[in-house]
Amino acid sequence: MNYFFQKFGRILVIWLPLGWLLLFFMLPLVEMINVSFSEARRAVPPYIPAFQIGSGGFSFRPVLDNYLLIYEYWEDYLWPAINSIRLAFFSTLYCLLFAYPMAWWIARSNKSIQHILLILVLMPFWTSSLLRMYALIGLLNPNGFINDVLIWAGITVTPIQMMQTDFSIYSGMILTYLPLMILPLYASLVRLDVSIIEAAADLGAKKWDIFRTIVLPLSIPGIVAGSLLVFIPAVGEFVIPALLGGPEQLMLGKVIWTEFFRNRDWPVAAAIAIILIAIIILPIVYARYQDRERIS
Repeated sequence: MNYFFQKFGRILVIWLPLGWLLLFFMLPLVEMINVSFSEARRAVPPYIPAFQIGSGGFSFRPVLDNYLLIYEYWEDYLWPAINSIRLAFFSTLYCLLFAYPMAWWIARSNKSIQHILLILVLMPFWTSSLLRMYALIGLLNPNGFINDVLIWAGITVTPIQMMQTDFSIYSGMILTYLPLMILPLYASLVRLDVSIIEAAADLGAKKWDIFRTIVLPLSIPGIVAGSLLVFIPAVGEFVIPALLGGPEQLMLGKVIWTEFFRNRDWPVAAAIAIILIAIIILPIVYARYQDRERIS
């Protein structure tokens, strides 16, 4: 009986997450691919599916016009794509710069307060991201709190333009995604053997040398995990650039939203989303392949 429950529990632990991923990740992805190869129409739904299962069985009639349209008007999509990668890359970099010392401080803190500090890191997730963005707007507006303080202190005479700039985008990205960078870094740094650092210090190594040769290499897995957790959603971000950015901060998330809801061209929007997924996934797959090649 115990063997049966152990085997059943093992199967449940394995297949329950797989079923979740299949239902809420793979099926929507397959449907998005289906829509991207479909033909647009003015009806409900606004496309003729490429994959169809009917009385005649399974049929697959892909239409490449959506991808050809993106290729034909590539100049209209190139700048938002470059902008998305640029803003996501620097947002990831800034999150890393802010998160690393915070994660190190939490990892080296007394174990009795580590859980409290981690809860404080997660507290922003208890509030709607939309409310956080509106709070940030209240801080960065020309007549917002920050400009009022700067003018009151005599640092500036006129309000500083912070809204609809890269600075406002980066502020929103950091406010939203910083916890996703801190947690993987903390998981890597908390496992570091302190005796190694102490031994290096006893042998005369300077703090910078200890960080460069010991701490940083051992925290690479956390850096990679945190960077992926921040970069991937930041590339397709829609709310932050829509609320905080301007025309110069146009990202692919806004382009996809426009194609879906304003132009009602679901196939083109799905094709853009598939291309965006490919841009994100292919470098990751290539990097994993290179790692396996080095190991072998």
